[in-house]
Amino acid sequence: MSRTDLAPLPPGPGGDAPRAEAAATGVRAAFIEGFWACAPFILIIVPFSLLFGVVAREAGLDILQAMAMSVLVIAGASQFTALALLQDQAPVFIVLLTSLAVNLRMAMYSAALVPHLGHASRGVRAAVAYLMVDQAFAVAIRRYEQDPPLGPSARVAFYFGGMSLIAPLWYAFTLIGAVIGRAMPAALSLDFAVPVCFIALLAPLLRTGPHILAALVSALGAIAFAWVPWSLGIIIAALLAMIAGRRCELWLARRERAAP
Repeated sequence: MSRTDLAPLPPGPGGDAPRAEAAATGVRAAFIEGFWACAPFILIIVPFSLLFGVVAREAGLDILQAMAMSVLVIAGASQFTALALLQDQAPVFIVLLTSLAVNLRMAMYSAALVPHLGHASRGVRAAVAYLMVDQAFAVAIRRYEQDPPLGPSARVAFYFGGMSLIAPLWYAFTLIGAVIGRAMPAALSLDFAVPVCFIALLAPLLRTGPHILAALVSALGAIAFAWVPWSLGIIIAALLAMIAGRRCELWLARRERAAP
């Protein structure tokens, strides 16, 4: 337990016991805070995972394959992308490349979390990497930048608190969707969950000009290159968005240096 998690306590006959008890209370409180911070995403996770289970069965996967994909990948956007490409009979290399491109945002998420969670043990960092999802990252990074600050152990607890809600729901409703499969009526289409989820996640993170420009370029690029086979337009749009965002950052930096 890191000593930065411990609030200053006057010495007493209990020695370190009051300090340890305060630390444990702080970690439990952070875990519960993370759990409730991610609770609103139930409205997105449930239909999103249910939809994946249904679509996976319609794409020809059996229940075991659908569950294996959700448990091993645990990344809805890339899972839907892979299914769409498999249905289009795309080569395996293209499926892997496009899914990797969709998931490149996870590398940026990881880099953003290093200052907050980089102190954790290798095993804990591996668990965080496996459980890296959009919702948990968005909630965690906002909390880490707010006051009052969380101590190192409390930051880890906060992240796992959120994922203790998200991950079980993702697995459970993927299974339900895979079991009911084609039995779901077309009138109960859940396609709305995908765009709503990403809008809810993206909007609060658009804080600067480069962020907004990158989002705009990626959206326009995805539309402009929708005709490219095997969804490769997503990769083109992502590259253009990264270039535009970086160029905007450099321009703003030069402008700031040149200002009197």
